[in-house]
Amino acid sequence: MKEADLFEYLKGKLPDLQLAKDQYSKYDCYSLHHKMDIELKCRRTHYPDLLIERAKYSALMERSMAYATTPVYICSTPEGIWVFRLEDIEMTWFTKSLPKTTDFGQRQWVDKEIAMIDISQGKKI
Repeated sequence: MKEADLFEYLKGKLPDLQLAKDQYSKYDCYSLHHKMDIELKCRRTHYPDLLIERAKYSALMERSMAYATTPVYICSTPEGIWVFRLEDIEMTWFTKSLPKTTDFGQRQWVDKEIAMIDISQGKKI
């Protein structure tokens, strides 16, 4: 599944779902009706712990405080789709050397501050 597919699937459940206006935004979409800002990720492999970057997390949390929205992380894997309410999860941050981007041919490695979220902390939809 690609992020565009995940967005379309979610739009079937949240008809007012809109893509972020800036393609370089630190969040992917939002629902005004449900007051949610959402980061989408699609993983090609299933893991019991899903990675989130601190920069994306922080941007969602800042928007949440500024606009009284719920910060949400939605991640698909070959075994399903998980939804996480980020304000309900305590994060443990650490730095790890990872590819700069997953796709787009930029395979240089950079240090990223990340946390791992156990799928049991989310809801499978």
